[in-house]
Amino acid sequence: MYHRIKELRLSKGLTQKRLAEILHVSQATYSKYETGERDLTAAALLRLARFYQTSTDFILDKTDHPDSWS
Repeated sequence: MYHRIKELRLSKGLTQKRLAEILHVSQATYSKYETGERDLTAAALLRLARFYQTSTDFILDKTDHPDSWS
C-alpha cells in the first residue's frame, strides 16, 4: 500500500506537502504514510481515493486495476 500512494503522488507531480494539505495532516505524518511508519486512517484513505479518482482497493494494493471497485 505504501508504495502505491507514493507512486500515485509522483505520477501527478505532487509534493508530500501538497498531499498533506489535502488530507489535513502534517507533512511529517504524510511522509510516515508513504514509508509505512504510520497506517492511513480510514478518512485519509477515502480522501485519497476520491482525490485520485480510484478505488480504495487499488490504494490498498488489493488490485492492480485503478478503476476496479470490487
